[in-house]
Order: sequence, then structure tokens, then C-alpha cells
Amino acid sequence: MEKILFTLLVLLFNLTAIAQNPVRFSVQQKRVSPTEVDVIFTGKINSGWHVYSTGLPADGPTSATFTSEKAEGAQPVGKLTPRGKELNVYDKVFDMKLRYFEGTVSFIQKYKITGKTYKISGYMEYGACNDEMCMPPTTVEFSYSGNGPADAPEAKAEETKDEAKTEDAATLDGSATDSAAMAMDDLALGDTAQVAGASDVNPSDLWRPVIKELQAFGTDKKSESHSLFYIFLMGIVGGFVALLTPCVWPIIPMTVSFFLKRAKDDKKKGIRDAITYGISIIVIYMALAAVITAVFGPQKLNELATNAPFNIAFFLLLLVFALSFFGWFELRLPASWGNAVDNKAASTTGLLSIFLMAFTLSLVSFSCTAPVVGLLLVQAATSGDWVAPTIGMFGFALALALPFSLFALFPTMLKQAPKSGSWMNMIKVVLGFIELAFALKFFSVADLAYGWRLLDRETFLAIWIVIFGLMGLYLIGKLKFPHDDQEQKAMPVPAIMLGLLTLAFTVYMIPGLWGAPLKAVSAFAPPMYTQDFNLNHEEVQPKYKDYELGMAAAAKAGKPVLLDFTGFGCVNCRKMEGAVWTDPEVAKKLNEDYILISLYVDDKTPLKEPIKVKRADGTPRTLRTVGDKWSYLQEVKFGYLAQPFYVTVDNQGNPLSGSFVYKEDIPGYKEFLDKGVEKYKNK
Repeated sequence: MEKILFTLLVLLFNLTAIAQNPVRFSVQQKRVSPTEVDVIFTGKINSGWHVYSTGLPADGPTSATFTSEKAEGAQPVGKLTPRGKELNVYDKVFDMKLRYFEGTVSFIQKYKITGKTYKISGYMEYGACNDEMCMPPTTVEFSYSGNGPADAPEAKAEETKDEAKTEDAATLDGSATDSAAMAMDDLALGDTAQVAGASDVNPSDLWRPVIKELQAFGTDKKSESHSLFYIFLMGIVGGFVALLTPCVWPIIPMTVSFFLKRAKDDKKKGIRDAITYGISIIVIYMALAAVITAVFGPQKLNELATNAPFNIAFFLLLLVFALSFFGWFELRLPASWGNAVDNKAASTTGLLSIFLMAFTLSLVSFSCTAPVVGLLLVQAATSGDWVAPTIGMFGFALALALPFSLFALFPTMLKQAPKSGSWMNMIKVVLGFIELAFALKFFSVADLAYGWRLLDRETFLAIWIVIFGLMGLYLIGKLKFPHDDQEQKAMPVPAIMLGLLTLAFTVYMIPGLWGAPLKAVSAFAPPMYTQDFNLNHEEVQPKYKDYELGMAAAAKAGKPVLLDFTGFGCVNCRKMEGAVWTDPEVAKKLNEDYILISLYVDDKTPLKEPIKVKRADGTPRTLRTVGDKWSYLQEVKFGYLAQPFYVTVDNQGNPLSGSFVYKEDIPGYKEFLDKGVEKYKNK
């Protein structure tokens, strides 16, 4: 298990490293004619990412733009021209059509040579996003020189104002905190001296890299381990539930009869066969999960959590299973399949016959185990862990195989087993209600992705209230289905107790129709912002949009800081603000327990003067805007580039509880904030 988790963490680390550099641009000049040269920017884009085209509306994401800083003996002609397969897609968040490229793209800027020699320099800026995050606006710089026509006049300098500033700009080496401290006057836009207590804040500490400290928290490891353990437990519960269904229970006598025939006098052989039988069941079900993982692949399983078509398919699948459990129709494999495998098992000797017997169990029990297996695989696949389906199916098969192995090992135990009857049908109907409730969760994901607004939070809760209310009435005997025992007058005591708990849960959900947070169902219900009528709404607004000014204010107030690296054109930043920040408890923590500083990496407000810096990999970069400054801060201090990105820090800029990226997980976000406050108080 530890090896599996280690492998998973290595994979996640690699994926994160790729996400930080999803687009790689190279630049070259191409001489078209004696009087014309092209500057060509060629980009390779990782799968799942896209680079936006030129000329998008100002209120949209970052367009590709070109800036010429120096042109001696040459002048730019026309606009930056994109080349490649341009996609034109309507985006509901921006309410506009967006044009972008996937895979590869080229941008070309033409220059006309007017002098005997020429010198040109400048940069292209572009924006890149995937379905979960966006990169800050990124620049690709160039500088070229060459010879023009022999009869052309001598080149004349045509420097831009920005270039003149750049020549004398401050230089900041991202790997040296001393340099960072010296350049604070150039980087700081806010006047920290205006805030009492600002003298206690050391500028060099605020910009000091804390990448290793951030990685040391290991929050991802804990959450992934917890997720896999949860899926494993869910599989065990599913296996025991499947064992109690009408399709599985009657197979027990057949199993006992089969093994009694194989080992009448040889007890050692009986033990070996029983163990082999249990292992065969586990192998069959784990193979099913392995096939699903192999077909979709780790990347695809990761995408299932928000992929609308897959979630619609899962919704329909669970809906069909629920109607089957309610008795509307029966899901059955052809009887000839089970009979053929059963006959083959009876006529075969050795280990193969035991495996065929286990396969018979899988086929005959399909109509009852398939809904449980389907729900388990759907939940595991959409958890985001590529190994989760296999782990979940191992738990399911283990729970299902254990009783059969014991009955095969000790046939006399069958005499103590309860007989099948109406109680099994009751379990089947209850499973139908649960399948129906979970089906709505997956439809909700698709509804949010497409923006249909068919299943807002209050609509979702209203349907769940009806589903669990009917389930409670069924368990206490006030509701009957056609295939139930109509002569049964009194329900078993356990069923009545479970029915009362279900009705209590139904009453618990009712205040949610008016905006109650409902912690128990917050992970399943649509986000709070989809609710039209909300009496418990609390807005969250950043207290500061300047890093130094906000940190100085936090030091004065004696509060921890939540740094929100965001962007005006960041779609998933808006989703997090709408889905997570609108939760009343999250809103209260952000407004009362933290100083919230939102840093927009695409803010085009120019700096006092451009500043030359070095990236983490040593390549040069020029900071020209406020957004450049904040994206550079995120890169050199925290070792991350994409947005949204949240990190809790103390008043010296040290991380408190790790980081949080795009994930509409309200309980997880609250835990992230709580840990930050607790760590700050302990300091």
C-alpha cells in the first residue's frame, strides 16, 4: 500500500511540474526578402492546455499581444498574426466567444528593414489556461540585429520610452534575498510606511523564497492517503451490501455443494480450495477495475470529476440501476451464460474449475452487484486518483469473497445463516433510493459545467428531501412497492430505527432551502451561489490588493494572511469564489480570521519603471506591470505559477498550512483555513 501511495505521489509531483510550464515558446527571425524580416514565436502546448489568440475583448482573458521596444533601421509592419488551428468556443463565464489554440501555435510579426543595418527587440505576451487553472500573462522576449540593403541609409535609433527606462532599470536576482531587499523600492507599489507597525515587517523576509517550507507540509500526501482509505472502506461496505442482495444470497448453497463434492475427506485440500476461491473472486473484480483504468488512463480518470458527458452517462447509469432496484424491471444477463460457465466448472478439475466457479458467482449475481459496483467505480473514478478504482474494487471483492470462502471452508456454517426472504427485497429498495440520490450528484456536475441551472442548490435539496423522506416512510412500513410482501403488517425493529434516522436526516435538510450550510451534504449539493433564495449570504471581498501594504496591515492587526493569487481573466478563480467563498463558514473565516490579499497576475497597471529579474530557472525576465510583479512573487517565493493559488502565511511571509489550488471542496478549504489560524496562534 505504501509503495502504491509513493508511486501516486511521484505521479502527482510530475503532473504539478508539468502544470507549472505547460507552454514552451521559442523565437527566431526569418529573412523573407532583403527588405523584410519575420519574427516567429513558435509554441508547444501541453495536452489539456490552450493559448489564447489575438484581439480578444478587453474584458476577456489575456490575448496574445506584441510590443516593439527597439527598432533601429527597421519598423514593425501590421499586427501580430497567429498561425495554426484556431478554435472558436463560447465561454459561459465570460459570456463571449473565445479563440484559442491547442497543441501547437505560431505568432508572426513582420518588420520592414529601412537601414543599412538594423537592431530590433521587444516581446510577445500571451495567456494560457486549462480547465482548472490559468497561467499569469507570460512574455517571450527577443533581440536581433542584421544587415539591410547596401544602398539603404544609415540606421536611426527609434527607442520607445519603455526601452529607455529598461536600460536603467533595477536588476533583481530571484535567487538572492539581498537583491530582493535592495529592489523593494522598485517593486513596492503600496506605501507601507502609511501603516502603523510597518517597521516591524522586514521587506527581505516578505520576498524570501519558502518553496521547501511549503513542500514540507505534505498536505497532498495526507489527503490522498485519506481518500484512498475512504474508497477502500466504501468498497468493503459495498461488498457486504451486495452480499445481502437476493441475487447473491441464494448462491451460497450452490457454493457449499460444489466444495463438498471436491473435498469429502481431504481437509487440507478443502482449505486450499476455499482460499483459492476467495482469491479468484478478488482477482476477477480487481481485473474489472484495472481494465477501466487501462481504457481511460490516469489522465482521463482525473478529468472525470468535472467532465460533463461522463457525468451525464453516470447519472443515467445510476438512474437505470435505481429503477431496477425499485422493481420496474430486472437487469439480467442471459441465463445461458451462467449455466454454461456453471457446467464448465462442474466438468473441470483443478484450479481452473474453482476460478470458473468464482466467475459463475460474478455472472449470476450481476443484476444485484452491478449497481453497487457501478456506484463504487463512479465514485472512485471521479475522486481524481488513478489507483482508486482498483483499491475500491479490492475492498468490495474482499468483503464479498470472505463469507463465501468461510462457507466453502466450513459448510456447517450454512445452517446458522438466515434464510432469504422479504428482508432482502427491502435492502434492494433501500439501495434503489440511495442510487437515485447519488445519481443527482453526477447530474449536478454536468449542470454546473454547462450552466443549464436546472439543478440549483434548492432544487437539489428539495429532491433529496423527497427521496429520503419516501425512504424513511418505506422503512417504517408506510410505503409499499408492488413486489413487496403485502401481507407483512409490522416492519422489523432495525428497519424502523433506520427509518426514523432517515426521516431525521430529511428534517435536517429542510433549512437548507433557505440557505443553511448543511455541512453533512455540502460535498454533494451544488454550491451555495446557485441558490436563488439565501438568507445566510455573506460577501467576501479582499481587504488589500497590494502585497506589502496588506502584509503591513496584517502585522498591525495581529492576524494571519491568506494570499489569493488570481486573475481578472481566470475562470476557475471565479468558480472558487462562487462555489467556496460563498459558504457562510468560509466567508466568516476569511472576513474575520484572516487578512485577505488578492493579487491579480494580469493587472496591466504599469510599474514606476521596468525591472529586470531572473526566473527560478535562471532565464531573464522584465517586470513591466503590477501583474508581472505578483506573478514573479508567486514564482520565486512559492514555486508555483498557475491560478487560482491560495497560501496562508504569517506576518513575515512564512507558510502556515500549505497551499490550496482549484478544487470546489468546501470542507477541505475550511480545514486548510483552520490549520492556518491554529498554526498562527501557536506561533
